[in-house]
Formats: sequence, C-alpha cells, structure tokens
Amino acid sequence: MHYRSRFVCSVATKFYQNVLALVFAINEINNNPKILPNATLGFHILDNYYEAKMTYRSTLDLLFKSNRFVPNYKCGFQKNLIGAIGGLGSDASSRMADILRLYKAAQISYGAFETTINDETSFPSFYRMVPRETFQYVGIVQLLLHFSWRWVGLITTDDESGEHFLQALEPMLSKNGICSAFTERAPKKIQIDRIFEGIQNAYSNSSIFLDHKARAIIVHGETANIIWLAVIIWLTTVLGSEYIEMSSIGKVWITTAQIDFSFVYIQRSWSVEMFHGALSFSIHSRSIPGFQRFVHIRKPSGAKEDGFIKNVWEQAFDCSFPNPSVPTEIDEICTGEERLENVPATFFKMSMTGHSYSVYNAVYALAHAFQLMHSSRANHKVMANANTLAPLNPKPWQLHSFLQRISFNNSAGDEIVFTEHGELATGFDVTNLVTFPNNSYVRAKVGRLNPQAPPGHELTIQEDMIEWHRSLTQVPPFSVCNDKCKPGNSKKKKEGEKFCCYDCASCPDGKMSDQEDMEYCVACSKDHYPNTLQDRCIPKTQNVLLLAEPLGIVLAYLALSFSMITALVLGIFLKHHNTPIVKANNRSLSYVLLSSLLLCFLSSLLFIGHPNETTCLLQQAAFGIIFSVAVSCVLAKTIIVVVAFKASKPGNIFRKWVGKRLAYSIVISCSFVQVGICALWSGTSPPFPDVDMHSLTEEIILKCNEGSLTLFFCVLGYIGFLATTSFIVAFLARKLPDSFNEAKFISFSMLIFCSVWLSFVPAYLSTRGKEMVAVEIFSILVSSAGLLGCIFLPKCYVILLRPELNSREQLVRKKAL
Repeated sequence: MHYRSRFVCSVATKFYQNVLALVFAINEINNNPKILPNATLGFHILDNYYEAKMTYRSTLDLLFKSNRFVPNYKCGFQKNLIGAIGGLGSDASSRMADILRLYKAAQISYGAFETTINDETSFPSFYRMVPRETFQYVGIVQLLLHFSWRWVGLITTDDESGEHFLQALEPMLSKNGICSAFTERAPKKIQIDRIFEGIQNAYSNSSIFLDHKARAIIVHGETANIIWLAVIIWLTTVLGSEYIEMSSIGKVWITTAQIDFSFVYIQRSWSVEMFHGALSFSIHSRSIPGFQRFVHIRKPSGAKEDGFIKNVWEQAFDCSFPNPSVPTEIDEICTGEERLENVPATFFKMSMTGHSYSVYNAVYALAHAFQLMHSSRANHKVMANANTLAPLNPKPWQLHSFLQRISFNNSAGDEIVFTEHGELATGFDVTNLVTFPNNSYVRAKVGRLNPQAPPGHELTIQEDMIEWHRSLTQVPPFSVCNDKCKPGNSKKKKEGEKFCCYDCASCPDGKMSDQEDMEYCVACSKDHYPNTLQDRCIPKTQNVLLLAEPLGIVLAYLALSFSMITALVLGIFLKHHNTPIVKANNRSLSYVLLSSLLLCFLSSLLFIGHPNETTCLLQQAAFGIIFSVAVSCVLAKTIIVVVAFKASKPGNIFRKWVGKRLAYSIVISCSFVQVGICALWSGTSPPFPDVDMHSLTEEIILKCNEGSLTLFFCVLGYIGFLATTSFIVAFLARKLPDSFNEAKFISFSMLIFCSVWLSFVPAYLSTRGKEMVAVEIFSILVSSAGLLGCIFLPKCYVILLRPELNSREQLVRKKAL
C-alpha cells in the first residue's frame, strides 16, 4: 500500500481498491449461507512498503504473531491462517513464497507473472490468479503482426526478469519477421532525488526517440519502468534537448500486464498525455455486481475499522484531517464528504481493475477450497454428541489438494479454475489509454487474448475503437525499418543490417509479386504470365493458326487458288489428251502427278484450325505420302526419258523397258516405302494434339505434337532423297535430243523443291506456334507450285497459245534436227 523513498512515505491510492476488493469479497462470503455456513472469514493486511526485509517480516507475522483481526469480523474459536493473498509484483511474491513454502501454506498471488516462481519443486504451494506470462508474449507478437509493425523498440528491466523477457520474446519476434530497433534496460529502482543521474540517463537513453521509424515500443517490467520512461521524457523536454521533437510524440507504447498500474507514482503536475493512445495488456477483469456501489458509499466516517482510508483520503484529495494531538497549520481540511468518483483515474478508479478482480477471485478460491475440505469426510470427526460434527483443526498443507481442483463461476460469470501449473486458466484484456485535458484517463477495452481460441487467432482487436496519439497523421501508424516493397518487387537483403531492413529489387523476367513486401518473386501458373508491371498474372491467349485470322485467310486462299489452277491444268490435259505434246510426255504420269499436286495443295488446309486427333494423324501422313507420289512421278518421268533415249539405238537392252509398266513400277515402289514409314510412325508414336505452355511467354501453343521427331524427319528425308535423285537424273538428261524433252524443266523444278525444303528445316526448328505451322504450309505450297509451274506451265503455253507447235510435223522436224 505504501511507497517509501528517502524523504517521504506516501500511500499508493490506486492500490486501495485491492483492499476494498478483499473486504467486499469477504463480506459477500460471510453473508452467503451457501458458502461456509458455519464459519466466518476474517483477514489481516500487512504492508511491505516495497522493501524486501519488510516483506519477509510481514510474512512471518502472518504465520506466528498473534495479531487481532479487524473488528466486527468473527473468526471462530481459533485464529487459523488458511492462506495468504499476495503480492502485487514478482519480487514481493517470491519473497513471500520463500517463507510460506517452508510451512506449505497456500499462497495466491494476484499480480506476479514471473515464471520462475512457478517451479513446482521449489514453490509447491504457490498459485497465481493471472495466466502464464509466455502467453502474453504470443499476444504481443500477434498485435504487432495485426498492425504490420516489424520494426519495434524494447524496454525492460535491467535484471533477471528483463533478461528472461528478452530471451523469450526476441526469438518469437524473429520467427515472425519482426526486428528490435533497440533494446533499453531500465534500472530496477528509481530515486527521483538523484537528479544528475537522471539527466545523464535521459541523454544515454535518447535512442528511444532517435529512431523515428520505430513507432511501436514494447515496455515490459514493473511499474518502475513506466516511471523511468516518464522521467526520461520529462527531463528531455525540460532540458530542451535536441531530441525533443522526437520524444514520445508519435509513439505507440505497448505495455505488459505487469504495469497495469502504470501511473500510480506520477505526480499530479505531470501530464499523462505523453502516453495517450498506449495499448496495454492487462489482467482480464469484469464488472462485479455491487462492487462499484460498495466503493461509492465508502467514507472515512463509516469505515472506522479501516486503517487505510484516512491516508488514502488525504493523498487522493490533497487535504488533511485535523489532529488535536499534533497542532499544525493545515492548508486544506478533509471533510470526509469528498467523493471518490471525482478523483482522476491516475489515482483511483471506481470500476474494478485487473488486480482487484484477481484479489476478489483469490478470496473466493480460498473459500471454495476450504468449503471442499470441510465437506470431506476425511476432514471431519464425530464428537461425543452424535448429532454434532466439528471440523478438524486444518493444517495449511491440507488445503492444497482441494485448492488444486476447485472449479466455480464467480458472480461475473467467469469460470475460476487452476491449470496444472497453478495458474488461472484465463487470458488478457487489451486496453487503450485515452487521456483527457484534466489529466485523467480511462482504459478502454479494445481487444481480448483468449487461450481457448484456435492457435494463431488468440488475439481479437476492435481496431475502430482504438484512439491513437493525436499527433499521428497516419493511423494506424507505420513501424517498419523502410517502406514496403511494392508489388512487382521483392525484398533484397541489406548487408550489415537486420533482416527487417532491406532494399527492393524488381522481379526477374517471367516472375511477379502481387503483394507488398514479398520475400521472393514467384512464377505464374503455366497458363498465365506476368504483366508489364510484374504485379499480377494475366491469362495466356491461345496460339493457333485459325482460318478467321489474316495469315490463315491468306494461306487458305493460296492453297485453294493453286488447287484451282492445278485442276484447270488437269482439265486442259484431259481435253487435249490426244495432242502430241501430251502424249509425248507420258500422259498417264502427268495425270497422276497433277492429281497428287492437287491433293498436296489441299492437304495444307489440314494444318489450319484447332488441332484434333484426326487432323494431327492425317497432316503429316497425307503430306508425306502425297508428296512422295508426286516426286515419284517426276522421277519416273525423268527415268522414262533416259530409257527412251537409250532404247532408240538398235539392239539396246533398254528397249524392253519402254512402256507404262516401268513408270507405274517406279511410282508404286517409291511411294510404298513412304507408306511403310508413315505406317510405322502411326503405329509406334503417332502425332497427337498437344499444348505447349513454355515456348512462348504470353501464349499457349495449340499444336500437333509429332510424336517422334525421328520418324518425322525420316519422312522429310525420304522425300528429299527422291527429289535429289530426280534432280540428278534430270540434270544429266537435260540435253538429250528428244521432242518435248522436259528434263531441263524437271531439273529446275527439283532445284526449287530442294531449296525450299532445305530452308524449311532450320526455319521450322527456329519458330514456334502458328509461325511454325505457317512455315510448313508455305513450304508445301511453294514446292508444289514449283513443280506445277516448271513442268506444266510450258506445256500449257504451247497448248493454249502456240497450238501450231503442238503438231506431229513439228515433232518430226525436231527429231530430224
């Protein structure tokens, strides 16, 4: 209750509510016939004055010194200590535990979070009305992640507790991508009167304000840490430091539940506005029915048994009660009619705080455990009077088995049950500090840390209820080392800096980032590609040669045009089939050649449109076989010319080869080889419809997969072999003296044919998609047109334009020459 310095001993008025919560709970129990109906609870309050030796002494007094209880509370025929409630902080609690554990007396702390006290071997009789401290660290991390605060400051106590806090929290921060901008350790004890040391401390800890990027600062420890921080800010302001512009303005202070009473010792003249907008984890509390009225009617005149109320009244209202035995001049006399609700929340709160709620629950926990012990047969004995049961004189250690298994709901509806570690199975409230011009403040609940929630979702925040510091221009504020990397970029580590400080690098080609601060750029799915800014994926378009597009229209038009020209030439030859020029060049082979060329032109149409199983299978097979027939006809024509010249000499053996059988044999045998290759191709690795998503960045190629490139090039190679053979034979026979000798025209046509298909191979392999298909169609059309034009155009010229040359006399004259 009291805070002792070198000069004064003053009452901490806010702690007075803990006393009232204790009294209120005991009153409720004693007036409740359902709880301990045959017993009356009493209490004895001892103060430790925030000193270790006083804590030990007060604890020993509880155990051994026969002090009288507070008047008007009957304790029965014995004064038995059934349990101790305390202390507020970890230091006081651990010192009490050092004594109480020796006698196995139950101790319930209402404000100690230090996990080392919970060692069941060293402190088997220690319980706490607060949750485990490490769960609070989970809430801190989730709060930082909720607001994307990745660059934060840490302030803790310069002691073992502070080191434990850093060792526990810092790995959790790193694991979640959060860095500490700085770590400051506050002295465990503060002596305001040592002003020069305070000034030096203010300058040495100016890094708290230097890093303007670290907007969020976590403050851990006891109440003294906030006081130390307030002193630093106040001294920095008073001294006119160069860091004044970077003081607490624009900071978001995140305080732990250990400093739930953060502003107890800040003087009235100090403004709490410096901490406006702070977010605090606090012990979970709820409104207890009747408690606020109980506090409201509390007056010095009506609470004569209360040894604290006059000191609290004088401290809260800055007045003094007259003391006849000590005549002194009094500036302001306390009337006793002042109202506690008018006291700023800095000094006293009317609503139940987290610590008072814990005290209230601790009293009920001891009462319920004591009732379980009384109701147990093992704790009763039958007296001489058979109708009378008297409780045994309980020993402190007997209470533990009952205290460990209590489970009840308090008057606010919360379940009170201890975990296996002796901690209350509850969570934390998240409060927002809102200050007012009259130096008062309220802690508004804006969230909850619930241990029963699914992992990762324990924290719930009502962001719209938070009131931020008035100087902030951006809410929620940013607390990051550098600006976020925009979509289209990824993080790039800065040498010598923490991982939270990074540069931004543009995504490489083919990758994108669609969110801010992405660690790595990622590739789009196979059917998408990055846009120009590389911040999203765009669906790829289909790449297929269609009849509706310009290129498809042109190629189809050429194919149909050449087909019509070929059909026209065939019609001309059929009409003039008895003329010498048609008969002299083996008209049957000419008909077969023209028919195959017509099919060649038409086969190119199979390559236009969406590929399917039928078209894919027919494309290459039809092309290979038809072209083989056409080139075989050309080869047969050339060989017939040579054989005919040789057979013109008397007695030559070639005379028996002259005739249609030789021509048909050449065409059939040469074509049969190609048919065999195509049959093998279709039987082993036939072409099939395929989708190529990788060759082009922005398009999906719909194509016919050859199945076997080896057999595909075998088909082309065989056609090339026939064409080369025809070219060689025709070249050798180009000067043979024969009427209408077409060998020289065949030589030229084969030269065009070979040139086209030799150029086709590299062009085909270097293109993708519709361009590849267009190259093959173009090669088919050009090579076929070369055969048609070189072989049949001169004959059509004679038939149509120079009919006088298409006569037997002309044939005889040429032979005579």
